Amino acid sequence: MELQIERVTEGDRREPPKDVLKVPFGTVFTDHMLSMSFQDGKWNEASIHGFRPLSLSPAALCLHYGQGIFEGMKAYRTRDRILLFRPEKNFERMNISADRMVMPKIDSSFALESLKELLRIDRDWIPTVPGSSLYVRPTMIATQPKLGVKPSSQYLYYVILSPVGPYFKEGFSPVKIYVSTKHVRAAEGGVGAAKTMGNYAASLYAGTKAAEVGTSQVLWLDAHERKWLEEMGTSNVFVKLDDEVVTPPLSDTILHGITRDSVITLLRDYGHKVNERPISIDEVIEGIESNKVDEMFGCGTAAIIAPIGSLWHEGSSHEISGGQTGRLTQKLFNDLTGIQSGRVQDSHGWVLEVD
Repeated sequence: MELQIERVTEGDRREPPKDVLKVPFGTVFTDHMLSMSFQDGKWNEASIHGFRPLSLSPAALCLHYGQGIFEGMKAYRTRDRILLFRPEKNFERMNISADRMVMPKIDSSFALESLKELLRIDRDWIPTVPGSSLYVRPTMIATQPKLGVKPSSQYLYYVILSPVGPYFKEGFSPVKIYVSTKHVRAAEGGVGAAKTMGNYAASLYAGTKAAEVGTSQVLWLDAHERKWLEEMGTSNVFVKLDDEVVTPPLSDTILHGITRDSVITLLRDYGHKVNERPISIDEVIEGIESNKVDEMFGCGTAAIIAPIGSLWHEGSSHEISGGQTGRLTQKLFNDLTGIQSGRVQDSHGWVLEVD
């Protein structure tokens, strides 16, 4: 499939933000976007064009039945080099989500090459200050104009770009986390492992409860017993206790995080024992109180590494190691952001340079 390119005119170009670290995450977008449509059983009309509103029928299936998926990755610019971190894994996961949501798969190679061309065109929007990046949001939605619960026969795939600083307002500082014991994100047999829009809509109510007690994110427990750690709102979660680092095992209720996989690899490089095993909230709270738990952190594309300073659980706050960032958490953040931005040697072949 040929990629058509229609650049915005000189007069329509906008200036990138002068201080991206002061821009709220995901609120500013670059001059161009990429889109292609699916109809009659195939993808077509792939093009890069100016950033613009979408044109949808009010009856589009995505608006009524939630058939939509997305991904998130980041581009970095160092010494005029454009770098992507494990982008092939994002497109691989997008196709897994598409399969679960009965949506057409995309050609991963074409998706990556077209993304690289989009980044070349909007390269001046990729910030270079430490702690910044260009957030990449590939999205697919069902567009067939028809009421009735069924898989769509028409889809739109598009990619938008947003220059960003830190995801949390605290930046790289310990965040306060709300443990949800009443509401759940996903249940066994559902779509929890797919990066689909409804999963995030389901998290919003608990998120408002978290904000009411001054916390930044929700830590979800399992739907069956409300006992076992699953994941945070936008991150997988890790607990360091005694001589091991624990993270919940992957299942159909937990997103298969690319950053999570990278963190596990780095931890094993450091010589740490990593266990992917069930861990209960009771074990965590007891570990915090006995000082067996000395670090907790979340990890994901948006936040990268987010140190957890305290847990709000059933009306009480439990501070972890004095609310400070742990040494291991700091090292993971330094090494991972260094690899992503090209400042630290990439011994695993994770970084792709856009030529």
